[in-house]
Amino acid sequence: MYNHRIAVEEKSTSYQRPLATKYGVQVVVGTAPINLAQNPEAVVNRPVMVGSYEEAVKALGYSEDWQSYTLCQSMYASFKQFRVYPIIFINVLDPKKHIKEVEEKTHPVFNHTVKLEEIGILPGSIRLNDGTANIVGKAAVGSAQIGSPGEIPELKPDEDYIATFDEEGKVQITFLSTGKGYDLKSVAITCSCLAPELVTEEDIIGYRDIEAGKDTGIELIRKIYTMFHCPPGLILAPSWSKNSNVAAAIQEKCRDENGGLRCECVIDLDTSKVKRYTECGIEKEKAGLTDPHTIAVWPELLVNGKNIAFSAVYGAMASYYTATNGDVPYLYPSNKELQADGAVLEDGTEVILDQTQAAYVNGDGVVTALNDSGWKSFGNNTGCYPKIQDPKDRWIGCRRMFSFVANYFMIEFSSMLDQGMNRINIDDMVNRFNTWGNSLVSQGRCAGIKMEYIKEDNLDEDLLNGHVKVRIMVAPFTPMEYIAATEEFDMETLRKAIVGEVEA
Repeated sequence: MYNHRIAVEEKSTSYQRPLATKYGVQVVVGTAPINLAQNPEAVVNRPVMVGSYEEAVKALGYSEDWQSYTLCQSMYASFKQFRVYPIIFINVLDPKKHIKEVEEKTHPVFNHTVKLEEIGILPGSIRLNDGTANIVGKAAVGSAQIGSPGEIPELKPDEDYIATFDEEGKVQITFLSTGKGYDLKSVAITCSCLAPELVTEEDIIGYRDIEAGKDTGIELIRKIYTMFHCPPGLILAPSWSKNSNVAAAIQEKCRDENGGLRCECVIDLDTSKVKRYTECGIEKEKAGLTDPHTIAVWPELLVNGKNIAFSAVYGAMASYYTATNGDVPYLYPSNKELQADGAVLEDGTEVILDQTQAAYVNGDGVVTALNDSGWKSFGNNTGCYPKIQDPKDRWIGCRRMFSFVANYFMIEFSSMLDQGMNRINIDDMVNRFNTWGNSLVSQGRCAGIKMEYIKEDNLDEDLLNGHVKVRIMVAPFTPMEYIAATEEFDMETLRKAIVGEVEA
């Protein structure tokens, strides 16, 4: 078609304002394609808070290979599906440890460019067989396979060539016309690549080196509040938490971090083991997912034709509903859209449950996915159910509210530590807290929250030692999980209708 005109195209609006949260922040542990990051070494075993997809890509890199680079699952779910921020990522993939060497290969040069097919190539690792030139300031390009040995002078980045990553994360080398490698016909290159398959559960769990003052992996969660001044809301490790040892380490971090802060975690059941809905409860118990702070989920989800950990989508969804409701986690993340295309096992087998089957899974203390005019989360019980039926621990919404209120009190009233112990200060604390609690009640976010100072709780010895005790009463709403209606044949109405017709 020959065009000689003015044309205007319209495209759908791609930008939606993201939602911010302080008390629903996800902390996600896993692996990222850090060879694509702006400063790879700065994001190894160090928590990184990001507020947008672009910021996440810049800091950690992004890949569509969600199984190799598990943090990308939460990047997509949080920024593309639910548009909620911030998120704190902990990458354990270490380019000094988790690498593999690629043998020397000869690459033809087309139109003064060479494209390397390997994924995960590390800047600084691509080298000539004589190791003389570097790419991207540190990475190297190969020697000519034609001409006499030694004829190729040392090539310099940004002077003889430039190297960039394409959308697939592959390196493309372009020789500059002003450089010394412009007329090369082929090059021999060796390189090193990231090897996410070498990451182990020990890397994810991490360790604490008290003498060196160094933490890694999940152990870094204890530093989150100190670094960012916001408490973890949900801890997850997509595709890794199905490992029972990783799950145990995550559950441990939900309690009393940083002097008392607490949160919840989202743990995936292993769909290579749990293939039927009736097996969820057995595997949950076997994996030790029975802590009140644990939200166990099954199976995996399907998004854009790829498997994604249920925990990644659930965490983003729960964070979204926290942000959209005054940053108070009182809404139950059940019967909520997951923005997924299906539910599957690890091997791709489709999972379709009816409501009765989904309820069976819920009865084992596991959250599942139900297709009801779209795929939705389904389940209100934490992992402690059915063994523990205390409403503050059993119900996900109640458990999150108790953690939320405790964190709010510790954070918002930390400035009162070390003030003079007099009744004015105590009454001020109680009144301020109750004003906040009453505001939540008036907004319909709970039935009641109040603080009391009770004289009998504060013994003379405690007061002399600087200890003050107050009581906090929390009454979150329980979920309306079962709605029953009774149908009855209305014989009287039928009789009147028939008699009325006869009389007419």
